[in-house]
Amino acid sequence: MIKVIELFAGVGGFRLGLEATKGFEVVWGNQWEPSKKSQDAFECYSRQFKDKGIHSNQDINTVDEKTLIDFNANLLVGGFPCQDYSVARSLSGEKGIQGKKGVLFWEIVRILKEVRPRYVLLENVDRLLKSPSKQRGRDFSIMLSSLKDLNYTVEWRVVNAADYGQAQRRRRIFIFAVQNDTSYVTRLNNIDKEETILHNDGFFAKTFPVSQVMHEKHTPLLFSLPNDIVEVSETFSQKYYNAGIMRNGVVYTEELIPIQETPITLGEILQTSVDEKYYLSSDGIEKFKYLKGPKKIERTSSTGHKYTFSEGGMAFPEPLDKPGRTMLTSEGTINRSSHVIEDPETKRIRILTPVECERLNGFPDNWTEGMSERMRYFCMGNALVVGLIERMGKRILEIENEETISVDDRIVQMSLF
Repeated sequence: MIKVIELFAGVGGFRLGLEATKGFEVVWGNQWEPSKKSQDAFECYSRQFKDKGIHSNQDINTVDEKTLIDFNANLLVGGFPCQDYSVARSLSGEKGIQGKKGVLFWEIVRILKEVRPRYVLLENVDRLLKSPSKQRGRDFSIMLSSLKDLNYTVEWRVVNAADYGQAQRRRRIFIFAVQNDTSYVTRLNNIDKEETILHNDGFFAKTFPVSQVMHEKHTPLLFSLPNDIVEVSETFSQKYYNAGIMRNGVVYTEELIPIQETPITLGEILQTSVDEKYYLSSDGIEKFKYLKGPKKIERTSSTGHKYTFSEGGMAFPEPLDKPGRTMLTSEGTINRSSHVIEDPETKRIRILTPVECERLNGFPDNWTEGMSERMRYFCMGNALVVGLIERMGKRILEIENEETISVDDRIVQMSLF
């Protein structure tokens, strides 16, 4: 059983996926929503996982990382915000490198320095690979440099959940880091070609299979990160593709082509006998038609410059024979991004219910029941696709099993002498 520390836990998507494998125990989970009196996500998390581990509703900036050492956790997980990760030297030089205050990735680094888990699994939006716009790839390079300095080898992959059998076209980057002194990394280091790792033998290749064909339009890149993380922050810029590996500061990145699995369709997750309140009035239908329709609107900038704002049209209503689009926190409101369907039973137009949104992410029905409907939609817009985490959890267990066997073999060999 692998013990887990969970950061930025939300309503428990990471935990649900890991616990489904029967091989993980979350010993400490933290969820804190700043600037809010009502801690809806934490209350849902603590209710659903009652009497299982410690549930922390504390600002992560105030958590004493030394108190987490005794949990002996070998996996740290978390879905953290995409922020500005720039760093600088402290003025005195005594404290070394300083990251911007309030940036939650630095809290992950702070905890990793003390806890030293064997594995790290993080999730973020895929734009992380390109941010910031004025220095493309800088933020992700800082993350890789930070994990390198903590003695981790890192793999990443942008995964569209619908490509691997899930009900939502949700693209997220997953970052898997493993300590360099493991037999897993030793085995990877015996593989000369990085593309072999990404296509066949690596963490994500075994979990989310890809085509052996190279992408025609994107040439793979191989480069080294600067040794100085401040140099990375101030001057380094680099293009990253949807997959890659970093070993000892050397990065290989390639645009991989997924071997697609048949997804769950939007029609398959719909409820029957839906409450009247989810159906749209004629005015509501007209508003959605406008929001989702194509537009060309003349606008004037703050400097007086006139320009044309253009926006393409979206399907209205949603096709039920395809997986859902990416769900946002504004789901359920009169918003261009909200899903609007024709109910198969009544043939009337409506929005999705909170339970249907839970199903889009692979959560059990009524998982978020007990909070306001607005917050139920909001929490699902922030949540993970549980099925993806379960698959990654199984892969971590495979790696851990190899690690245990390797350790046992060494003990046997030592006993012979």
